[in-house]
Amino acid sequence: MSLSEQAQQVFTPANMKFLMEGLMLTLWISLLAIVFSTFFGTILAVMRNGKNKFFKILAGIYIEIVRNVPNLLWIFVIFLIFKLKSVPAGVTSFTVFTSAALAEIIRGGLNGVPNGQVEAGKSQGFSDFQILTIIVLPQAIRKMLPAIISQFVTVIKDTSFLYSTIALQELFGSSQILMGKYYQAGQVFMLYGTVALIYFVINFVISQFSRKLSKSWANSLE
Repeated sequence: MSLSEQAQQVFTPANMKFLMEGLMLTLWISLLAIVFSTFFGTILAVMRNGKNKFFKILAGIYIEIVRNVPNLLWIFVIFLIFKLKSVPAGVTSFTVFTSAALAEIIRGGLNGVPNGQVEAGKSQGFSDFQILTIIVLPQAIRKMLPAIISQFVTVIKDTSFLYSTIALQELFGSSQILMGKYYQAGQVFMLYGTVALIYFVINFVISQFSRKLSKSWANSLE
C-alpha cells in the first residue's frame, strides 16, 4: 500500500474528529487542574512561609510527601481509593501533585521580593493581608511566571498518563484506540506524528506567550 493510500486511511474526518475530542478533554482536564493547583499552591506557599508553626509544618509535610511520590501513583491512589470517575480522578490527581510543585515555585517567588517592600507596606499602615496581595504577590508573580508556565506545560504533557492508568480517552488515549485499526509502519508513524505535533504546537505557543509576557513586564519596569 502506498503512503498516499495509508494517509487517506489515517486522516479521515472521523479519525480527526475523534482526536479533537481527545484533545478537548486533555485541555479541559489541564485547565481545571491548573486553576485549582494555582489556588491551592498559593495557599500552601503562604502557609509554609507564614509565622504559624502548625500551618507551616502541615504545608511542609504535604508538599514533601506529594512531591516525592510519582504522579502516576497518585493517579492510581485517587482513582482506586476514592472511587472517583475517570475525569474527576484525573483532575484531582493532577491538582494534588501540581499544587505541591507550584507551592514551592510560588514560595520561591515570594521569598524573592525584597524585604524592604514589606517594610514599606508596614510603614504605610497596610495589614499583612494587604501587603501580601497588593505588594508581594504581584511582584512575585512576575519573577516566577516562567517557572509556573513550565509547570503548566508539564501538566498538559503528563495527562497522557491517564489512558494507561485509568483508561481516560484524552488525546494520547484517543490515538491509542485508533492505533488498534492500523498495523503498517507508515500509518503508525502518521498517527503518532500527528499527536506529537499537536502536543508540540500547544506547548510551544504557551511557552512563547510566557516569554513575551515576561519580556513585556521586564520592559515595563525599566
